[in-house]
Amino acid sequence: MIRPFAVATASFYALAMLPLASCGGSSSNAPAADHGHDHAAGDHDHDHAAPAPASTDGHSHGVVIELGEAEAGGLKIKASRDGDVKAGGDAPIDVWVNGGKGGNAVRFWIGSEDAKGSIKAKAEVEVDHWHTHVEVPDPMPAGTKLWVEIEGDGGAKTVVGFDLKL
Repeated sequence: MIRPFAVATASFYALAMLPLASCGGSSSNAPAADHGHDHAAGDHDHDHAAPAPASTDGHSHGVVIELGEAEAGGLKIKASRDGDVKAGGDAPIDVWVNGGKGGNAVRFWIGSEDAKGSIKAKAEVEVDHWHTHVEVPDPMPAGTKLWVEIEGDGGAKTVVGFDLKL
């Protein structure tokens, strides 16, 4: 005979363990750069690493690499990436515009400035900056950089490139 209390208790403990397996949990066995899930467009229910050792929710995509700052079109742009950049993979990228999340739309790509052979990824606002995972072309063209396109009022676009510090 199955005792209802034992079944209810087992179910409670099984459900209580679910958050530990999610992205923000501390017991994931997935590598730091992967952490067990993919991001689809609009699938950002948590914060990623900013230029700090770890993000606010306790996980990161690897070591944060500051890519520098640039000024263009009256904007101050700062970029960082998390973890390694591998041809055929993706790279988590964070960008701050004018110290925060300025701009109407922000797109990132890795490759050449003309984006030939690359896929532009539209970034989303996360807390105080823009974030997305950028597909890395395979093979990566010579002189590959991170390119950031900021669309301002009236559709004006500003593009800046950052050395990936591979």
